[in-house]
Amino acid sequence: MNKRQIQARLIEKGSNFRRFALTHGYEPRTVTQAVQRWAGASTLPNGRLTFSILRDLSLAIGAEVLPGILADADADADADADADAEGLRQPTTTEEP
Repeated sequence: MNKRQIQARLIEKGSNFRRFALTHGYEPRTVTQAVQRWAGASTLPNGRLTFSILRDLSLAIGAEVLPGILADADADADADADADAEGLRQPTTTEEP
């Protein structure tokens, strides 16, 4: 999906890049840079922030911005759920001794 197609989908949903960024807690410039760099790419980004932006953007417009980005996010969520179910995941709270 290219930048204009993503922008058109956001407009259909009554949004734009800036509004999307602010409602999801991202800096507007960071969102536009991520879309500019990765729209139309065939590989997934390595950076966590960029990956999160593009995943959230895909969920917001109802289509994958990059091929496989939603499937990869689902796999990560499944792995976390499996780790929780098996008791392998460590608690995230910090306690001082």
